[in-house]
Amino acid sequence: MSEAKKATVNFTEMTGGTAEDYAIISDNFREFSKGLPDRVLTHLKLLAGDFGGFPIDRLQHSLQAATRAHRDGRDEEYVVMALLHDIGDTLGTYNHADLAATILQPFLSDENYWIVKNHGIFQGYYFFHHIGLDRNLRDQFKDHPYYDACAEFCAKYDQNAFSPAYKSEDLGFFEPMIKRVMEHPRTTIYKAAE
Repeated sequence: MSEAKKATVNFTEMTGGTAEDYAIISDNFREFSKGLPDRVLTHLKLLAGDFGGFPIDRLQHSLQAATRAHRDGRDEEYVVMALLHDIGDTLGTYNHADLAATILQPFLSDENYWIVKNHGIFQGYYFFHHIGLDRNLRDQFKDHPYYDACAEFCAKYDQNAFSPAYKSEDLGFFEPMIKRVMEHPRTTIYKAAE
């Protein structure tokens, strides 16, 4: 049996919409947004099998970073940020941190958002000098209040999360955390749509 067709609006330009139209759109948005954690998990799984020259694939790297953060006593939001920090690798090859930050922004504190958005430059401290770049590019942010937090994330949970011997939690372990963190956006504009 097919699902009943959901109500749709009749306008063809947003300027022609009414409050009733936007109530229909809001209802559809709320329903669709409930599936975001599952869509994020599906996309995260695309990192499996992509080694990029590393000894473990990108999914295992993500699991390892999150596991290290979890075992270090970080809160769920931080752990989810650690898990998803490289989710942009598949679609944002040249700006993966920006893509991850954009996905996570509605659900993160300002500090955790800043960490995920800037971790690519901070991670460069560990390898930029080997590829002809300045390893200290992160120092452009040295006066930023979240500089130390981002440097710590890279040191404790990112640069060291490439070990084939490290026993990470599996993705199922983190799934409930992702769902809880992504259940309610923190950002005001998104909260109004709930």
